[in-house]
Amino acid sequence: MRDQSDVHPILVIPAEAGIQLASPRQPPQERSWIPAFAGMTRETRAAKHALAMTEYTSDLLRLLDQRGYIHQVTDPAGLDSLAQQQVVPGYIGFDATAPSLHVGSLVQIMMLRRLQQAGHKPIVVMGGGTTKIGDPSGKDESRRLLTAEDIGRNIASIRRVFERFLTFGDGPTDAIMVDNADWLDALDYIPFLRDIGPHFTINRMLTFDSVKLRLDREQPLTFLEFNYMILQAYDFLELSRRVHCRLQMGGSDQWGNIVNGIELTRRIEGTQLYGLTTPLITTADGGKMGKTAAGAVWLNGDQLSPYDYWQFWRNTQDADVGRFLRLFTDLPLDEIARLEALEGAEINEAKKQLADAATAMAHGDDAAAQAAETARRTFEEGAGGEALPTLRVSGDIGLVDALIGLGLVASKNEARRLIAQGGARVDGAPAGEDRPIAVSGEVRISAGKKKHGLLIP
Repeated sequence: MRDQSDVHPILVIPAEAGIQLASPRQPPQERSWIPAFAGMTRETRAAKHALAMTEYTSDLLRLLDQRGYIHQVTDPAGLDSLAQQQVVPGYIGFDATAPSLHVGSLVQIMMLRRLQQAGHKPIVVMGGGTTKIGDPSGKDESRRLLTAEDIGRNIASIRRVFERFLTFGDGPTDAIMVDNADWLDALDYIPFLRDIGPHFTINRMLTFDSVKLRLDREQPLTFLEFNYMILQAYDFLELSRRVHCRLQMGGSDQWGNIVNGIELTRRIEGTQLYGLTTPLITTADGGKMGKTAAGAVWLNGDQLSPYDYWQFWRNTQDADVGRFLRLFTDLPLDEIARLEALEGAEINEAKKQLADAATAMAHGDDAAAQAAETARRTFEEGAGGEALPTLRVSGDIGLVDALIGLGLVASKNEARRLIAQGGARVDGAPAGEDRPIAVSGEVRISAGKKKHGLLIP
């Protein structure tokens, strides 16, 4: 995801706010988008947002604010009022490009969990339709197109993740999962263009980062991908019709797509919808959340073991512990405040609690307890009854050099053979190539099943 805090957001303001978006006498194709924050400095926008954050009265926005999820809201006062008056159905969309989501999607999953905890209705929208196109946001090249059968298998596998985090059912606040292929696959092309196309201009679409960045880098953007933002906007319109959805949430890179859906629905149906985005979640060293030297941190247990998932959280940098406890666990805020205030070696206790809580949520209490015990035996008692070798590293180190420095192999040739054969692991995950390892916390290097060592900063 790309943080768009430096981009003037195109904010839809409800009529009661006193700002006229467009004259109702104008035909739809002549109405213009009004950049409500245009002319404001970044500091002014931040001050206005901070002011709104201190005035939330609904359980929903107070919870999201206190836990650190809120980056942008299209109409904070309107959404705050609505959340006090009724159950708010809110959705986030997930494309099914793999059999599992990864930690980079976890903050969005937690947003749906918070929505339900505050007494509202989560809607998980699986992109059975949009996955056939691929979201160009943040990508330099087109995604591999999947068959309908591949997408169906991925959706079935991904559903298991959501069943850990949400309560599904038929009640007013029970979560539901829908597939946007149900309406997108049924669209007639020409009628769709006639009904929806006049509400989008090529001029405006070319200003979106998902398009502009690809073109600036002289990377091809297919007409197929160019349609993605229109279909996502149509999703919001269709969800408002089918399940009375009033809120779309997403990462900061989805702000423009969310606003498209709000404006499209306002023009066609006259319904007031709302949007809310989370900040870009990065680690303290500026790295992308969920990316490690060993690859993606998958949420499905058959993609990444509960033990390796536990280790990922255990290796959180000191500066990230409090923030990640608020975002990714249900621990009370006063307990989190106590844990993040720990210093020195004591901060490791907070990291263990983070790992325990995050793993229990994704894989269950038993899997979390087993992972914690395995880690205790491995790291506190040593591998094979002996203390683990350690290597202090400042910054990055190549995997081959790490294996040699820890004494796990005798030569670079042996290290390369081990890597090629799949016997080298970084924090439990296979490493298929010699690549730099960022050592910002403890990193476990394994050579086979019995030789282990630790890289420490």
